[in-house]
Amino acid sequence: MSRRNRSAEEQARRAKIRELLQENNISSMEDIQNLFKETIAEFMENGLDAEIEDELGYSRYDYKNKSTDNSRNGHSSKKLRTSFGDVEVSVPRDRKGEFEPQVLKKNQTSISQ
Repeated sequence: MSRRNRSAEEQARRAKIRELLQENNISSMEDIQNLFKETIAEFMENGLDAEIEDELGYSRYDYKNKSTDNSRNGHSSKKLRTSFGDVEVSVPRDRKGEFEPQVLKKNQTSISQ
């Protein structure tokens, strides 16, 4: 797609990407791959945190409004294979061990295609 045909939304998104690349001194393909890996990990962790919040029925630090006897019980580390390399992801746990994440299922070790 030529520059002239880009929507205002796409132009704004690309400007943010340029800014991100400059702020992080991205100068090589290895730097870009590392940035992608960090982005994948952040996306997965945010999804997992949202899932456990939904499962338990209360947000982190809002334990006064919880209506379950189950609660958060820290995180465990999981190595995930991606097309950009291995990524460490922090997976939340619950006290009863009932949390079954859907974004990153138990025993899943890869998201590469």
